[in-house]
Amino acid sequence: SASQSATAAPVQTAVAQKTDSVSITPQAQQIQNVQTKIADMPDIDQKKVDEIKAAIAEGRYKIDPEKLATNIANFENELSDLN
Repeated sequence: SASQSATAAPVQTAVAQKTDSVSITPQAQQIQNVQTKIADMPDIDQKKVDEIKAAIAEGRYKIDPEKLATNIANFENELSDLN
């Protein structure tokens, strides 16, 4: 018999490719949104804080109840908008 060819045919195998995926929970998205908003906020004005502290200590700081109520309501609305 003549010499046989030693060339092997390529073997194809099916290999399942895995893909990585990340799933972000609604809570994680909310935390990310809050972190972004906090990062966008201005820094604390320490001079202003000290002035207000001194005014409170000296009895010069007056609170406008209507303005306070409005600010609290606005804050509550902003919190609900985060959801």
